[in-house]
Amino acid sequence: MSGQNGRSLSARRYSCENCPLRPLPAFRAFEKQELVFVNGFKKGELAVDKGDTVLVEGSRSAHLYTVLSGWAFRYKLLSDGRRQILNYSMPGDLIGLQGSLMGEMQHSVEALSPMLLCLFEREALPELYRSHPGLAYDITWIAAREERMLDENLLSIGRRTALERAAYLIAFISSRARVVGLNGRTPVQIPITQQHLADTLGLSLVHTNKTIRKLIDRKLIFWRDGGCEVVDNKRLKELARWEGLSEGRRPLI
Repeated sequence: MSGQNGRSLSARRYSCENCPLRPLPAFRAFEKQELVFVNGFKKGELAVDKGDTVLVEGSRSAHLYTVLSGWAFRYKLLSDGRRQILNYSMPGDLIGLQGSLMGEMQHSVEALSPMLLCLFEREALPELYRSHPGLAYDITWIAAREERMLDENLLSIGRRTALERAAYLIAFISSRARVVGLNGRTPVQIPITQQHLADTLGLSLVHTNKTIRKLIDRKLIFWRDGGCEVVDNKRLKELARWEGLSEGRRPLI
């Protein structure tokens, strides 16, 4: 079945038993009964093209999704069109939970690259909470992790200098991508534009361009047509005064 904006819903390519993310050391293993439930909870896969809108602020979605492959970003818009990017999504991340629990989405989600999403029906969530407390805890953990990331991003915008902000954001995205083996590449290539960075950091495009140039001059990143390539993640973290990720193994729904 075809959807809007080039999206297409198809039969699953992967059962939860052979999910390509499950073997990664970043994710905790399912209990046997949890795996059976999640395999039934999943209703298919959604292919999304680069630039497509996955979820729209103010909408009521019947679904939530786990990112199986690709990149996306979450954002909010002011009435005059100014955009604030809130966070970035990559494999293993759950998106649409806010709309599932709060009734409607308070932000939008757009694909940064071609994506494949595991699709789950919102109406099955009550059964998850009733019958699988371990999975219910996992969803709580995922929500708490998102809050923790937003806390760090708010600190960055409020107190880090422009150079520290840019270093932190790129190191943060790169560190998360490495953990989930995104692109299978070293160094990690992040498919963002300078406008994406500006809209995340709360800086003008001109200021962002000058800041990126400083990171390039220090040989911490390269900037190519396809986005940002991280050269030295350790020095980026040192510049940002950020200690890095320390979350251990995490849930995968």
